[in-house]
Amino acid sequence: MTTPLDDQRNYRLPPVCILGLGLIGGSIMRDLAARGERVYGYNRSRSGAYAANKEGFDASTDLSATLDRAAGDEALIIIAVPMSAVESILDNIAARAPHCGITDVVSVKKPVYDLVRSRGLAPRYVGGHPMSGTENSGWNASHVGLFERAAWAVAYDWAAERTDAGEPVDPSWTTLFAQVCTLAALSGAEAVPVTVHHHDEAVARVSHLPHVIAESLAIVGDHGGTLAQSLAAGSFKGATRVAGTDPELVRNMCETNAEALVPVLDEFISLLGSARTALAGDTPTVKALSEAGNRAFVRMTARSGARRESVSPVRISSRPVMRVHPGAPGWVGQLKQIEDLGGRVEVF
Repeated sequence: MTTPLDDQRNYRLPPVCILGLGLIGGSIMRDLAARGERVYGYNRSRSGAYAANKEGFDASTDLSATLDRAAGDEALIIIAVPMSAVESILDNIAARAPHCGITDVVSVKKPVYDLVRSRGLAPRYVGGHPMSGTENSGWNASHVGLFERAAWAVAYDWAAERTDAGEPVDPSWTTLFAQVCTLAALSGAEAVPVTVHHHDEAVARVSHLPHVIAESLAIVGDHGGTLAQSLAAGSFKGATRVAGTDPELVRNMCETNAEALVPVLDEFISLLGSARTALAGDTPTVKALSEAGNRAFVRMTARSGARRESVSPVRISSRPVMRVHPGAPGWVGQLKQIEDLGGRVEVF
């Protein structure tokens, strides 16, 4: 009996080169190594590279040598650095490994895609973003299984643009797209096709706004002094967990996605204003907010109830899982349909 991952192994990965071995890059390295894949990487921090090597992984602090190696291996390069470092990394890739396939795990997609296009690397690039993480960072925070059952956004803008223009999609790009979906599967995640604009608007709502809220809530709680700090329990700790994230990483996420985040923040502030008005009335109430919020929560959590073995567009719970054969007639249109459904894609 075959599994979805067995099907996707038809698209075997080349050697994988990970640039940045922090929480995300390091966890990908661990997952791939556990699967028997050939994987090596670069890390700017000597302590992180040393720790990886000490555990038996193949890590270097020499970016040029790592990219030369990747070029010789025709490796799949994964960019796993903060957004502020992406431009420099792409310049190095363009200079030393321009023919390698490239993906990334950066939390915004349009700014990365713009940088990729400006360097003429779009035909070699498929954007990615695994929707999983913790408030911790660095190699020592990485672990096997971080992405289990997580959504892994996989961008297909290059194919959509070619198709809309009546141009064929390069077979090499099609193979790269399938490899990135396979990468997600090997890491235990489920690939979700996205366009960069839709991705950035969605993550502004469900990833970047929570960071702004958590930081603000932590400040408000702290203003309550030692008593509030002593009484803080599960709901406060859960709501402020991501405020423990490295501030520089939060800045990288939110500032680079400000265009999408600002209107979402306005929407949130409007809800807070309505709640304040309702509570300040003669009969204080949060009935409307609590009931609407509960309904929204039920809808959101229902998305995680799909069975992975479902391979038809029929909804199990509310999350469809569909199979696509990259390069087949109409396959890009299928990706658009799956994106509209918020569904998962499996390649075969």
